[in-house]
Amino acid sequence: MTVRQLSLPELVDGLTALGVPGVGLWREPVAAYGLRAAAKLVRDAGLAVTTLCRGGFLTAERPAERAAALDDNRAAIDEAAELGTDTLVLVSGGLPAGSPDLFGARERIAEAIAELAPYAAERGVRLAIEPLHPMYAADRCVVSTLAQALELAGRFPADQVGVVIDTYHLWWDDQVAAGIARAGAEGRIHSFQLADWTTPLPAGVLNGRGQLGDGAVDFRWFDAAVRAAGYTGPVEVELFNDGLWAREGLGVLAETVDRYRTHAR
Repeated sequence: MTVRQLSLPELVDGLTALGVPGVGLWREPVAAYGLRAAAKLVRDAGLAVTTLCRGGFLTAERPAERAAALDDNRAAIDEAAELGTDTLVLVSGGLPAGSPDLFGARERIAEAIAELAPYAAERGVRLAIEPLHPMYAADRCVVSTLAQALELAGRFPADQVGVVIDTYHLWWDDQVAAGIARAGAEGRIHSFQLADWTTPLPAGVLNGRGQLGDGAVDFRWFDAAVRAAGYTGPVEVELFNDGLWAREGLGVLAETVDRYRTHAR
């Protein structure tokens, strides 16, 4: 998503030229290119698919909407398995229209995961709950803190359900160190993602993730904390940024690799 202006073949060529060993994929460009073709493309290039994004949106109250969400998540699990990744990221969903019930929405997420986790495990896929910054709680994700994500994940085996540590969403939380340590001790860090927090936020907020080093996030602190917690997996940079998307994609890709080396390790 950081360089969504690139086609999948362009992305794969750019990554291999830069020596990047893996890629986190999103469902929409994979579907546009073709699931099997995308799986073959990355496999033939020797790239690991680190995660697939995204499943989730599991807070619906109406039975038909709930059934449709579960079906879509089963499809996402199947896609992850086809792509060869063991991790499907879940953005859990916001409040249903007209409802202020955060606690009920979180409970429906747990109920949905109880149905999905065994299905995913049978296919070698883990579910990774991603807490999003509280500004997204109403419309995108009622799971706002790492502690909330861990409470949900903790109802299930760690090899089935874990969490995503995303610096953009968690940098502000004074309890995040304890949460990272707990997640590591429980074996629940299933993905580690980087993006910077820059201000002022753009209109619409969603596409405001800053390039590494342009904002407020202490990436080295996060990297040290996650590694001290025992995480040895891949690190993804995931940027939603209209300015970056307007630029030439291969240049953005090279810049992102350089920024990671400069600011995050």
